Amino acid sequence: MRRHARGRRERGQWLDRRVRLLDDRLISRRRAVTAALVAAVAALLGALGAVGAAVAQPLPIVVPPGFRVELVAEGLGAPRMLALDAAGALLVSIPDRGSIVALPAAARRDSPRTPVTVVTGLRLPHGLAVRGGDLWVAETGRVLRFRYDAATHRATEPVVIVPDLPPGAHHWTRSIAFGPDARLFVAIGSSCDICREADRRRAAIVSYAPDGSGERLVARGLRNPVGLAFDPATGALWTTVNERDWRDGRAPPDFLARVRDGTDYGWPDCYARDGAVLLDPEFRGASACRNAVLPTVELPAHAAPLGLAFYTGTRFPAAYRGNLFVALHGSRAELPPVGYKIVRVVLAADRRPRVDDFATNWRAGDRVWGRPVDVLAGRDGALYVSDDHGGRVVRITAVR
Repeated sequence: MRRHARGRRERGQWLDRRVRLLDDRLISRRRAVTAALVAAVAALLGALGAVGAAVAQPLPIVVPPGFRVELVAEGLGAPRMLALDAAGALLVSIPDRGSIVALPAAARRDSPRTPVTVVTGLRLPHGLAVRGGDLWVAETGRVLRFRYDAATHRATEPVVIVPDLPPGAHHWTRSIAFGPDARLFVAIGSSCDICREADRRRAAIVSYAPDGSGERLVARGLRNPVGLAFDPATGALWTTVNERDWRDGRAPPDFLARVRDGTDYGWPDCYARDGAVLLDPEFRGASACRNAVLPTVELPAHAAPLGLAFYTGTRFPAAYRGNLFVALHGSRAELPPVGYKIVRVVLAADRRPRVDDFATNWRAGDRVWGRPVDVLAGRDGALYVSDDHGGRVVRITAVR
């Protein structure tokens, strides 16, 4: 009997040990699963938090009191020129990707917009225009017209309107705009820094009938005209011009010009500085520049003015309405910093234009946060700005 009792105790002890062992293993497994779940959730929350921080993080751009800067979209490569479609969506040219994208409004105003590819496979697309339900795109060597669907943001049925623009070569961008006379205006930069061009359309603004016929030279002697904008009040054409570089690193002022038909701004033989036309010291041309026209507004050398737009909205304070906003892309890395900001030009019939800083701090010291390219007044009253350094588009709004 004692042996049987001892046997029962030993079997009971063995069962207790097995149960404890199984319990320990279950607890260990539960702890491992719990730890894995905690780690996964933490990683997910961390990722979401990083995205949220990226969206919510204040942008470094400095604007006047009463204005706010918001991120519209990022990760766009090197976005350049902007346009609005019939539904109010932003259209953006991305030359380095050979594409045009649309940025439809997000469900929430403070959410970044998701780009929709409009068309791709283009050769350095730059200038954009929307007219009569069509999208016009300036590649480096031609102008195309697409049938555009504002509901789907798709461009189809391409037609070559201007087939033979001088392509590439030093200044490759081609900007376009339709004038009050319904003609298509094209800005074409020079093929060199300082030289005599064989093609008269280089370093010039040219216009065409909407079907590409009737080519006409509007203005010449413009080393690198980029932005084109028509004053809604007067119908006058304005352009931004990047001037020449001299071998010693100096340069004459960049400038804005209110373009008059048939004018010559002097390049390559001469340039303007402090209200005077001067002969270029490094180029011995045949012209004495007697007919050269002075620019309307001189800007710092190497400031690199690109896009420009008249503010036509009503959301900005009255003092800003009708102002001309200009993107100063900024000097090259090897030069002293200048530009890297948005300025506004206050125009008045009875006095000279005044240039005021509007959105600054795109560069602080050696840190370049962004380089503004184009500006556009949206239908919502905001000013939109493309940035090809940061790969983003931002929006500047008035806070009421």
